[in-house]
Amino acid sequence: MILPKIHSVHLGSFLKKGLLLFVFLVCVFLIHPTSVQASTIGALDSTSDAGETEDRTNIREPGTAEEPDDLKELNIANDLTVTYNDGNGSIAGALRIMLILTGITLAPILIICLTSFTRILIVLHFTRAALNTQTAPPNQVLIALSLFLTFFIMNPVITQINEDAIKPFEAGEITQEVALERGVAPLREFMYAQTQTKDAKTFCDIGGYEWTGDLDDIPTSALIPAFLVSELRTAFIIGFVIYIPFIVIDMVVASALMSMGMMMLPPTTISMPFKILLFVLADGWNLVIVNLVRTFY
Repeated sequence: MILPKIHSVHLGSFLKKGLLLFVFLVCVFLIHPTSVQASTIGALDSTSDAGETEDRTNIREPGTAEEPDDLKELNIANDLTVTYNDGNGSIAGALRIMLILTGITLAPILIICLTSFTRILIVLHFTRAALNTQTAPPNQVLIALSLFLTFFIMNPVITQINEDAIKPFEAGEITQEVALERGVAPLREFMYAQTQTKDAKTFCDIGGYEWTGDLDDIPTSALIPAFLVSELRTAFIIGFVIYIPFIVIDMVVASALMSMGMMMLPPTTISMPFKILLFVLADGWNLVIVNLVRTFY
């Protein structure tokens, strides 16, 4: 019967320690707490009702602002104050900042779906694949070139959106709904001009929309996918045209190697320098990029 005695001894010591800890905590909480200042540098001296002077780090108590202009003054007691003075008063400053950050987050998908970026990037990728240069130029260069070409092509549309929607809205001349409608209109005109009729009709039929063939009758939800499908089709057609001269070079080199009995030598190893030479002599980048840009006009 030694084990029960050991347990009883440990249990008694545990209860004694717990009782001492409880008494200590009670004594601590019964002591009157001392006041702690966050900072006394540059603090304002204010006199309480009891006539005592205390140092404060905030100008006034939180929630005591009587006018909107009072919120612009420094008050450390407030958690966060956002002030935006360039709006027309219809959107709060914090909400405007949130909308801007959301727009920045959605910017990549908007560039891909609503601009000429998709066609340009696919054509440049086909050009690199036809040259068989693997990673030259690298993906970063192709994407950067596509972005700048997209900005060049979409510059009139961006300018129109800025003049018709953004500036009047910032000046308070139009409402949010009118600004959104005016901002989407130039993009719809651009996409509609690059969309094939059969693609637009197909998506209108799938969505159950009645479309008479006019731009105003087709909804944006059907115009965007129709535009993307048309862009993919056009980009693949251009890529096929770019492939043709390089395929001829591969066939000529393969036939020459077969006639010389060099069947174990890969034809691409010999044809790639000739492809690059032909591309440079014909000023290929100028032909591809200039004619690609002209397809949007």
